[in-house]
Amino acid sequence: MLESTLKFSPDCSACPIRHRAVCARCDADELAQLDEIKFYRSYQSGQTIVWAGDRMEFVGSVVSGVATLTQTMEDGRTQMVGLLLPSDFIGRPDRVAAAYDVVATTDIVMCCFRKKPFEKMLDETPHVAHRLLEMTLDELDAAREWMLVLGRKTAREKIASLLVILARRGKAPEDESASVVFDLPLTREAMADYLGLTLETVSRQISALKKDGFIRLKGKRNVTVPDLVRLMQEAGDDSDGGYLN
Repeated sequence: MLESTLKFSPDCSACPIRHRAVCARCDADELAQLDEIKFYRSYQSGQTIVWAGDRMEFVGSVVSGVATLTQTMEDGRTQMVGLLLPSDFIGRPDRVAAAYDVVATTDIVMCCFRKKPFEKMLDETPHVAHRLLEMTLDELDAAREWMLVLGRKTAREKIASLLVILARRGKAPEDESASVVFDLPLTREAMADYLGLTLETVSRQISALKKDGFIRLKGKRNVTVPDLVRLMQEAGDDSDGGYLN
């Protein structure tokens, strides 16, 4: 595991992921307990946060930035199996080693907790344990939904679904009719790998979505979604559905 430089130390009350992270239900006393075992780490784009099989001495949440989960098969082939977005949790209590390579695809900041004290706190703090269970079940639902995306949706719907995931993460549920702007954390090549498409198909479908007014592009990465509900419908999702990831 690569060490990183400390660059971030916000007060919990001002944390951008406070309302949806593992500490979301904690009261002041519980936040104080977490603060005693908490530290921040930052990673640069392209840096490996943890290698599969490495012993993990911490768990934590993504505060800002995006990382990918990748699995390598015995013959050396690799497959991206997930994205980690702000508020997503890295590491598993009571699991010694990491199951996947975790790589920062943008500059990333993590709020980390020392693993052993965090595991002890799970036994003693129902708010933390319940929220982690809730997040785990959400992750399971997202994995099942992603099976539908990969197995049944068209190439256009796959691209639209990924854009919806990235756009919805930073928006309040009641604000989905408003436009949203974000930077794509993945290259076209990485999107193709994640979605099981060719690079040419990804580029063609993004251009088609732009032409049809579902998105606007500034450069290759900056995306504006004028109407998120309309994009969700194009992705084959109900406007009142839950997060895909």
